[in-house]
Amino acid sequence: MPTSLFIVTDVAPYRHGPAGVHGVLPQAAVALAELAGLAGLTPAPVRSVAELVPAALDAGGVLALFTIGETPWSAEQRAAIVAGVRAGRLAILGVHAATDACSDWEEYGALVGARFDGHPWTTSFDIDVVDGSHPSTDHLGATWRWHDEVYLFRDLRPDARVLLRVADGQLDMTVPGARRPPAGFPLAWCFSEGAGRCFYTSLGHFPGAWETPDYLRHLQGGLTWSLGGDG
Repeated sequence: MPTSLFIVTDVAPYRHGPAGVHGVLPQAAVALAELAGLAGLTPAPVRSVAELVPAALDAGGVLALFTIGETPWSAEQRAAIVAGVRAGRLAILGVHAATDACSDWEEYGALVGARFDGHPWTTSFDIDVVDGSHPSTDHLGATWRWHDEVYLFRDLRPDARVLLRVADGQLDMTVPGARRPPAGFPLAWCFSEGAGRCFYTSLGHFPGAWETPDYLRHLQGGLTWSLGGDG
């Protein structure tokens, strides 16, 4: 039974320059620690992955990732994460910029479900609740009004269970960089990797998200599912 929620908020440069620092990270870490307690887990904040020994990962838990850039995971840590997820010892809870990390780690994309491919929009929009039976969405209605960055994704896993997506007609397709990827505009999804469970939401860029009960319940439900909950 996992006992730790590793809250990883490491900010690292990209290969060709600095990554933007999300000012919301300390607030997110506090909120995730609160969710850990509600789930009966021990929060373990990780601001630098150098602090996280592979043995702790081997012991299992949930790896909450709000990261960006080329997170400097060691080869030993990478192996422990992949093996832990596939064996069911570790679960993944990916938040917002986690898909914009570790471009040099091929297996990482499989753990978060897709790769970030730009964000032409920061806007208010309606979200379609694609799957209202999941613990992360069962408190929402058919649509959810939200304000955030809207990410483009590439390489979405074909087995990803999409939970939220941007409702049709909500995005200005005339802004620079606007396009419709093959996967459309998914916002949250989940899937299994071996015996492990992985959940990701792209929402959460602004401080207001972390003060919004519906958003925190969305994350709480993702955590519940990642720990083996029904839905």
